[in-house]
Amino acid sequence: MIFLTFFLGIFCNFIGYVPPGNISLTLVQITINRGLKQALYFISAFSIVEFFFTLLIMHGASWLSQQMKLSTIIDWVMVVLFTVLGFVTWNNRNEEPSKNYSEKDSIRYGIILGIVNPMQIPFWLITGTYLITHEWIEASGFELIVFSLGSAIGAFLCLYIYAKSATYIKNKFALSSKVINKSIAVLFWSFAAYHIIKQIYLMFFKHH
Repeated sequence: MIFLTFFLGIFCNFIGYVPPGNISLTLVQITINRGLKQALYFISAFSIVEFFFTLLIMHGASWLSQQMKLSTIIDWVMVVLFTVLGFVTWNNRNEEPSKNYSEKDSIRYGIILGIVNPMQIPFWLITGTYLITHEWIEASGFELIVFSLGSAIGAFLCLYIYAKSATYIKNKFALSSKVINKSIAVLFWSFAAYHIIKQIYLMFFKHH
């Protein structure tokens, strides 16, 4: 049962990071501009934080799911986060790949984005509530720790594939860093626009 819980954690969080989001796009940017080694520092630091993040969110899933305004708060946090990341990426669009980055920078970046990761809250509220309700896992204790460990590994594996894919695509199609950075910035702003439109729809049109 412990092994099933462990692999369930790996599977769920691997799937959770497959859709492009702020973490995967930031990772692609780091991989292109700083190389795979720095990307691995970022992924490792992020995955460690993801263990504690999953543990915390899953432990409080029942309480968090009852907070009516949580979804709205998350949407506006995502608007700010995507907008800022978009501007940072756009300002660095002319940055050329370099190997002169400190590993501490990538580790620090991974820790910060691991903590400021609001997109995972609704994912774990839905997934966690389902798993706990159907008694696939316990909401506390050693089993939840094992699940969270699997979750961290699942995030690591998925993000590692993102990093390797980014390296492959850049080399295969000889894309310039400037083009990739511009594209990522536009994607960040598109995601921010999506959350704004979503909130406008919910506030002004859904109940009419």
